This record gives sequence, structure tokens and C-alpha cells, in this order.
Amino acid sequence: MNFEEVEQKVRAALSRLREEDKLLIQANTNERTISHKLAEHLKKEFSPMLEVDCEYNRHGVEIKRLNVPIGGHGWDNTEAKMVVPDIVVHQRKNDNNNLLVIEVKKSSNARNRQFDEDKLTAFAKEPYRYSFGLLLEVSMNTTDDSLTWYENGHVKNE
Repeated sequence: MNFEEVEQKVRAALSRLREEDKLLIQANTNERTISHKLAEHLKKEFSPMLEVDCEYNRHGVEIKRLNVPIGGHGWDNTEAKMVVPDIVVHQRKNDNNNLLVIEVKKSSNARNRQFDEDKLTAFAKEPYRYSFGLLLEVSMNTTDDSLTWYENGHVKNE
């Protein structure tokens, strides 16, 4: 599946989230609640070809781990950390079909996004090889969500 198809499906799911679940956004509910509902809408877009899972922390039977930079020191100094991506679109137990990994943030969450950016970069590498990543900032005040796309581990310039 190419980027344009993935982007269209994600935007359709976001549109349904805003239409059908707007009360969750208006109430400023937890990011996990919003992620879960978004995943339900994504499933309608990607099924039956692929699975959509929230907080999927397995690689086969092993726990997912990523080598990420230690304390902002860059990619020359990394350590393996257990990770739980917010949403993945994939085929379970088959790294050849790891399509999309999404990290969801609310615009009201002021925490640094660097760790999420590092995870999206690392998920494109072995052993996971996700084709696309998305750092999604869901706006709590407007409908202007911020989507930062990654392709092969790098921010995609559109």
C-alpha cells in the first residue's frame, strides 16, 4: 500500500472520529481513550487485509524493544527500551506487513515529543521495518489536527 492510500485511510478515520466521537474530544478524555476510538475507525479502513491494534507490545511472543537515544545524546548512544506504540496497522507475527505505527498526543499535553519522534524513527529499522509512522497531535480546541508523517524512519516532506 502506498503513502497516498495510507494517508487517505487515516484522514477518513480521523474524520469519523471527529464526527462520531466528538464528545470524547470535547471532554478532553485520556489519550488512550482517543487512541482506542481512532483505532476502531482505522480498522474499518484497513480490514480485512491488516490488523489494527492499540498498545501492541509483542514481536512474535517477545516483548517489543527499540534502541532509542539515551537522554537526548543522539543515535550514537542508544539503549534498548520496552515500547508500547499507541496504534499499529500490521499483520500479527509477520514483519513483512508492518505498515503503520502511530503515536497519538493531545494538543493539551505539553510533554516533550522527542521520545515519540525517536520511536517512530526506530520502528522503521530492523526488526520491525514499519513503512510509515505518524505523530498525530489531536487538537482539543479546533479540528486542525497536526499530522507529522514518517516514511522509512524519516520525516516525510510533502
